[in-house]
Amino acid sequence: MKKYVYLLFYAGILSAGACAPVGPDYRRVDPPMPSAFNSLEAGISEGKAPEERFLTSWWRVLQDPVLDRLIENAVEGNLDLRIALARVRQARARAGISVSKLLPEGGPQASYEDYRRSDSTLTGRGAGTSLILPQRRGGLYHAGFDASWEIDIFGAVRREIEAVEADLDASGEALRDTLVTLQGEVARIYLDLRGQQLRMDIARRELEARRTNAAIAESRFRAGLASQLELARAQGEVSIAEARIPELEKSILAAVHLLGVLLGREPGSLEPELSRAAPLPDIPDNLHAGLPSELLRRRPDIRKAEREAAAATARIGIATAELFPRFSLTGSFGYMDDDLDELSWSAGHFWRIGPAFRWPILNFKRIIASIEADKAVRDESLARYEKVVLTSLEDVENALISLSRDKRRVEALAEAVQANVSALKFAKELYRAGAQSYLAVLDAETALYDAEDELAQSRLNRALGFVSLYKALGGGWQNSGGIPKR
Repeated sequence: MKKYVYLLFYAGILSAGACAPVGPDYRRVDPPMPSAFNSLEAGISEGKAPEERFLTSWWRVLQDPVLDRLIENAVEGNLDLRIALARVRQARARAGISVSKLLPEGGPQASYEDYRRSDSTLTGRGAGTSLILPQRRGGLYHAGFDASWEIDIFGAVRREIEAVEADLDASGEALRDTLVTLQGEVARIYLDLRGQQLRMDIARRELEARRTNAAIAESRFRAGLASQLELARAQGEVSIAEARIPELEKSILAAVHLLGVLLGREPGSLEPELSRAAPLPDIPDNLHAGLPSELLRRRPDIRKAEREAAAATARIGIATAELFPRFSLTGSFGYMDDDLDELSWSAGHFWRIGPAFRWPILNFKRIIASIEADKAVRDESLARYEKVVLTSLEDVENALISLSRDKRRVEALAEAVQANVSALKFAKELYRAGAQSYLAVLDAETALYDAEDELAQSRLNRALGFVSLYKALGGGWQNSGGIPKR
C-alpha cells in the first residue's frame, strides 16, 4: 500500500511540474507612434525608408577614407565596446546557471571515519567484583551517490530563466547601442576636427592679411599719408586675429586626442595623421529618415528598454512563487564497511529515496512586500520604455530641424561671403581713389572674415546634424558581426 502512495505522490508532483508558472505573463505593447516625422522638408529630408545597406554604414556617404578607417579601427579597439561585450558574456553565463536549476543536483561522495569503542565486562563475586573496559578501535569506510531534484511546480525557475534570457537580450542590445554611439562619436569628433581645421585656415589667412595691412599702414603713417588712428586700428586687428589661433589649436588637439582614446590608443597617437588639414565633407540632400514606427526595431536603446521591461515582469513571478510550497525528490545509495577491501554490495549497502516538502511562509509579510516591490520595478521599466521611445522621436526631430535650418543658414552665409568679397573690392578701389579712408577697408575685411568663419561653423553644424540623424535612427549596428550570438 505504501508503495502505491509513493507512486501516486511522484506522479502528482511530475504532472504538476507541467503547470503554467505563477505571476503575470509579459506581452509587448508598443506605445503609439506618429505616422510621419513633423520636421521632414522636401529637398533636405524625406520619409522614404533608407536602404539597409545605407543604414549599415551611413558614414560612407561622406566618401572620406580617413573616417572609414577610423570607425573600423574604433570598432576593433574601443574599450567601451570591450566592456559591453564582456557584459554580454556575463549575462550568457548567468542564463546558463539559471537553466541548470531545472536539472538534479548531486554527485558521488566518499568518506572515512575513525572510531573508538569500549565493551564493559564484570569479573569476580561480591565485593571483589571488578569492571574491565576493553578498548576497541576501528575505521568505517563509506562510498556512494547523493542526488536531489527540486521540481519547479509553480514556475519559479522557469520565470527566472525567462528573466535572465531577457537580461541577455538586453545586454546584447546594450552592446549594439554602444556600437551605434561609438560610430556616431567617431564621426562627430572627426567632422568637428575638419571643421576646426577649416576655421584655422580662415584664421591664418586673416592673420596674414592683417599683418600685411599693418605693414602698409605703418609705411603710410611714416610717409605722413595715414593717421595714427589708422595705424593703431590696423595693429589692433593683428592682435585680434592672433588671439583666435590658440583657441582653434586647442580644439583641434583635443579632437585628435579624443579620437585616439576612442580607438583604444594613446591620446597623441593620431597626431601625425590627423594634424594635416583636410576638407570638411559635404552633406548630401534628400536624406532618408524613414517612418517613426521603424525606430522600434532599429534603435538598440529602445529594444534594450523593452527587454528590461520583460525581465522585470518575469521577476514578479519569481517573487510570487514564494507564496507556494516547494517539492523535491532526494535519494542516495552507497556502500559502508569497516574494511576497505570488503567494501561491496554484498558486504554492506544502503539506499534511500523519498519526497521532500518545504513551505517557508512564516514571514508572509516579507513575501508580499517583495512582490509589490517587483511590480513597482516592472512599472518603472515600462515607463522607462515609453520615455526612451519619446526621446528617440525627439532626437530625430531635432536632427531634421538642424539639417534644414543649417542648410538655409549655409546658403545665406555663402551669399553673405560673396557680398563681402565685393564690398572689400569696392572699399579698396575707393581707398586707392582717395574717396575713402583705410578704416573702410579694415571694416570690409573684418566683415568678410567673420562671414567666412560663420559659414564654416554652419557647414560644420550641418555635418553634425547629419551624424545626429543617423545615430538617432539607430543605423550602424546591422553589420556588427562581432556581436555574439546566443
